Amino acid sequence: MSQFLQFVSSGLTVGAIYALAALGFSIIYNASGVINFAQGEFMMLGGMVGAFLATAGVPLPLAVLLSVPAVALIGLLVEKLVVEPAGGADVVSLIIITIGVSMILRGGVQVTLGKANHTLPSFSGDRPIAIFGATILPQSLWILGVSALLVVALGFFFGRTRTGKGMLAAAYNRLAAEVVGVDTRTVLMLSFVLSAAIGAVGGILVAPIATTSYDSGGMLGLKGFVAATLGGLGSGGAAVLGGLLLGLLESMTAGYVSSAYKDAVSFALALLILALRPQGLLGVKQTDRV
Repeated sequence: MSQFLQFVSSGLTVGAIYALAALGFSIIYNASGVINFAQGEFMMLGGMVGAFLATAGVPLPLAVLLSVPAVALIGLLVEKLVVEPAGGADVVSLIIITIGVSMILRGGVQVTLGKANHTLPSFSGDRPIAIFGATILPQSLWILGVSALLVVALGFFFGRTRTGKGMLAAAYNRLAAEVVGVDTRTVLMLSFVLSAAIGAVGGILVAPIATTSYDSGGMLGLKGFVAATLGGLGSGGAAVLGGLLLGLLESMTAGYVSSAYKDAVSFALALLILALRPQGLLGVKQTDRV
């Protein structure tokens, strides 16, 4: 039983990171219908910027607080300098553009910060906590707690604020939203800023457990896409569920079968979902908007 609980705690920890990546995918997909394959690089940038500042002598809390707006600014620049000028392009072209952006960001970090692996100190030490025979690192509790707070904050933002409701309106019907005064350009800009900030938080949270480097965002981005696809693109709650399910699936596969198969199983599941239920587990069948 303790072994099973250990796998569950590990799966939920990893799944929470995947959920944050999936939330970033969902926010931009809602705003533009584009799958942003630079999302993983936003997570990588969060960890790398935080590690760079901490190594330079900046206190850890301040390094964390500075990293999030720095990556959010990069998200803003990506939208303004790359995505907005190509606004008239079709969805496939925009997706290719985001892949190019991810390569540029990865190369920029490699040139400026190097190829070495970096890490952040744990927020509350490294002494494991025993729970019902299983052990969990304090950093895992930070990951789960901050992820839950972000989900609640996003729910409040989209459900109770004028800006958030405008973003939802633009996602549901772009033309109708423009008719009632919603600035869809601003919506797209905010979606990139928000998804970059969420990605940065995820990268910072995971850096004390897993080292970060210039190429660590690729796999995080792919797993976030799998999680978003599993739950259903365009829904924040579905993205969170997909991330947690994917983390549990990987943990159980690694624990009871072999760690060599955990990535293969998750990607095979994504292909299966795309083939049999492309709207995801919680998604509804899409219809043409008129």
